[in-house]
Amino acid sequence: MKQTKVKGQSKAKKVVVGSTVKVALLGFGTVGSGVAQVLAASKFPGLQLTHIFNRNVERKRASAGAKFVPASVVWTENIDDVLKSDVDVVIELMGGLNPVEGWLRKALTAGKSVVTANKQLIAYRGANLAKLAGRHGVQLVYGAAVAGGVPVIPGIRQGLGGDQLTRLSGIVNGTCNYILSRMEAGADYATVLADAQQLGYAEANPSADVDGFDARAKLCILSRIALHAELDPDAVATQSISTVEAIDFTYAKELNCTIRQVSRAQVDGTLVHARVAPMLVPLTSPMAWSHGTQNMVVASGRFGGDVVFSGHGAGGEPTAVAVVSDLLAVAQGCKAVELPVRKRETTGEFLAPHYLRFVVDDKPGIVSAIAGALAKVGANIDSLLQKPGFPKHRLPFVVTTEPCLTSTIEKAVASIAKLDCMLEKPLCLQILVAEDKPE
Repeated sequence: MKQTKVKGQSKAKKVVVGSTVKVALLGFGTVGSGVAQVLAASKFPGLQLTHIFNRNVERKRASAGAKFVPASVVWTENIDDVLKSDVDVVIELMGGLNPVEGWLRKALTAGKSVVTANKQLIAYRGANLAKLAGRHGVQLVYGAAVAGGVPVIPGIRQGLGGDQLTRLSGIVNGTCNYILSRMEAGADYATVLADAQQLGYAEANPSADVDGFDARAKLCILSRIALHAELDPDAVATQSISTVEAIDFTYAKELNCTIRQVSRAQVDGTLVHARVAPMLVPLTSPMAWSHGTQNMVVASGRFGGDVVFSGHGAGGEPTAVAVVSDLLAVAQGCKAVELPVRKRETTGEFLAPHYLRFVVDDKPGIVSAIAGALAKVGANIDSLLQKPGFPKHRLPFVVTTEPCLTSTIEKAVASIAKLDCMLEKPLCLQILVAEDKPE
């Protein structure tokens, strides 16, 4: 049968299993140099690194990671040297949306497959880029974009493809998990954040990690793969871990819990309930056992129940392993099938118990005023915790509530924050329990 070329379709560079696959690296930072090291150490005979693109390329050539790069590799600051070359696969490790999106569009249109760990790009532009790859007969592979060295995306695609997944929850930012698990052991936030920056886990501006934006992008990617739902990342509710203090771990322990940054999404008819926030996690939960830079994702299916993926998520080496694994999948002809997804409206509303921590200038009537504000919105107090030994002029104490809607508790907290006795904004955290439901 004569084949008809689709109008506008390029001639894809067919990757033949067993032949040499030429590879270009965009970005030679921590992960990029890690990829070069993994390729050099494992000596994959069918993979040939031919190009490295980076700004200030001479500085990168003088870096420690350059010792793993073959002498034959072309180092360049000109992206056209890559886009107009005969490479088969472009590995993108630059990050961000622009100008990276334009470069990858040109690469896909030129018939080159793309491997990327760029979670922001995939969260915001992944659906369109996947369609472009399909039109040109090449692949867009991004297993390294979520959970570093944990193969959660291929695990869900291939391992759980036969199930109907309805819920995701987990820890997908290794930096936040490192910070919170160190705080659980007694360290303060500022000290641990500085350590994380020194170790390369956190950027100089840590907002993407600690304010939940990195985890939000990853949750949107996982929702597309697992729940077949296209979410607007900007519509997913986020809450920073920066307001969590050492005293919160003390009170969490009293409640047989710890605190973790949890990303969760659940299908509810045409809606997806999604949120990224620090939450109280029961000590019996697998997420409570996740320490340091570990990532953990729990995928819940209609037929297969809960499946847990766990491993190291932060750092150059785990992510580099994931990138090379994605590259091998392309080289071996393992085509990643993009199943149909639907655009879904997103809400941050969940029905759950809540932890409220207040710091007050103690005086009579405070508990009564808080109880009144909660009662006014229909929320009931479950318990009140107050540790001894704190001065009355700056007294921290905690109220937990029975299950109530997120919006309900937020309305009450906004009212309570206006009380004259409040010395700082109250902290409100969900308490994660097995029977939590969207509402």
